[in-house]
Amino acid sequence: MQLDPKDSALLRQLQSDSRMSNADLADLVGMSPSACWRRVRALEEAGVIERYGAIVNARAAGLGFQAIVHVQLARHSEAELEAFIRAVAVRAEVVECYATTGQSDYQMRVLCPDIDAYNAFLETFLFRLPAVASAQTNVVLREIKANAGVAV
Repeated sequence: MQLDPKDSALLRQLQSDSRMSNADLADLVGMSPSACWRRVRALEEAGVIERYGAIVNARAAGLGFQAIVHVQLARHSEAELEAFIRAVAVRAEVVECYATTGQSDYQMRVLCPDIDAYNAFLETFLFRLPAVASAQTNVVLREIKANAGVAV
């Protein structure tokens, strides 16, 4: 879908506050409420807007330990890759996971209450996956930029 300036304005506002009323959104982007509603609906149907949600402060929610984990796989068979992906997808600690180029096969952002919980995550889950050869952890000391949304 090709985005025009009105679509971009709608997306910027919704990324900032998806709970605002349609009337307020329409007013902010200079549209009538009915036209605004139709545009947002079209963005939803096209898959540009995937879902709506809340941004949760992990530390305030009791998840004070954050790490970027670089995972290297020992085996790359289709069955083992699928098993790895399925296992990671359902783990609550893994909030993001990307297949990447470079030395590591996957990069994961992991949130846990503390270092002990993270150690348990490694020992009882990650290192028990047959495809995993190694994992390198970079502990996040502080967030510089997070939940920025998509530049449209």
